[in-house]
Amino acid sequence: MKGVIIAAGYGTRFLPVTRCVPKEMLPIVDRPSIDFVVQEMVDAGVTQLLIITSRRKRVLDDWFDRDVELDEVFEREGATAKAVKAKPPGVEVMYTRQTTMRGTGHALLLAQAFAGSDPVVVAYPDDLFTGSNCTAELIAAYEQTGCSVMAAHDLSGQDVSRYGVLDADQGDGVVPIRGIVEKPAAGTEPSHLVSLGRYLYTPDLFPLLRAGWEAHDDGEFFPQDAINTLAGQGRVVAKVVSAERWDTGTPLGLLKASIEHALQRDDMGEDLREWLGNALR
Repeated sequence: MKGVIIAAGYGTRFLPVTRCVPKEMLPIVDRPSIDFVVQEMVDAGVTQLLIITSRRKRVLDDWFDRDVELDEVFEREGATAKAVKAKPPGVEVMYTRQTTMRGTGHALLLAQAFAGSDPVVVAYPDDLFTGSNCTAELIAAYEQTGCSVMAAHDLSGQDVSRYGVLDADQGDGVVPIRGIVEKPAAGTEPSHLVSLGRYLYTPDLFPLLRAGWEAHDDGEFFPQDAINTLAGQGRVVAKVVSAERWDTGTPLGLLKASIEHALQRDDMGEDLREWLGNALR
C-alpha cells in the first residue's frame, strides 16, 4: 500500500515558531507530530510514502534519514535504547514540493504519478489518531468495497458547521455517501457524519481532479468536486472509525494532544497526573 502525507502548508497559526520549524515537526512530548502519522501508516502496511512539502521544510527530509554521527556515538557508548529512539521510520520515502500554495486539490495532483494505478492513503497531519489504527480501518473498508474511503466520526448532537459534512445516512461501520458539503450552516447539514483527515483514494479520482484543475481559474483548488462526482457514481464510502482523533491544527489542540499522550505514557503519566492535580487546585 502507498501513502501520501500533505505537509506543504505554512502553519501560520503557530507563528512565530513555524517561521523556521515546520508545524509537522512540532513535538507531542518528544516525538514530532508527523511521526505519529508515519507510524500509523507503517503499522497498517504502507511501504511507500510520498511527502508533499514546500520550501523551508528540509528538516522533514532529515527526519527520515540516518544520523550517522549519533549512531557512532551511541555505538561507542553502548546506548542501545537511545539508538532505537534515534532510528528513522522504516518506510521508503519520496518527496515532492508544492511550489505555490494552490490548495489541497492541487497538492493531491502532485501525487498522481506516485499513485499510478494503485490506491493510496492520504493523510493531513493536523489529525492524529489514537486507540486504534485509522489507516488500517480505511484499508479494510477498501478491501471490502473496492471504493474510495473517507474517515468519519459521528458527531450527532454537536455543531458540525465547521466541518466537511458527509451527505449520507447515519450509521456505523461502512456507509455509502452521496457527497460532501463543506461547512454547512447550522441546521442545513445533510448528516452529522464529519470528514476527518484520512482518506483512501482509488486511481479513478485523479482524472476527475485533473479535469477540475484544467477548468479552474484562480485561487486555491480543492478536491470536493471530484469526490462528489465519484460519490455520485456510487464509488465513495465513509468508514466511521473507532480511533480517537486529536486535532493538532491549533496551538491549544497541540497542547491538549501532548498532555493526553503524556498521561498515557508509563514513564511520565503518573507524575504528570499528580502535578496537574496540584497545579489545578
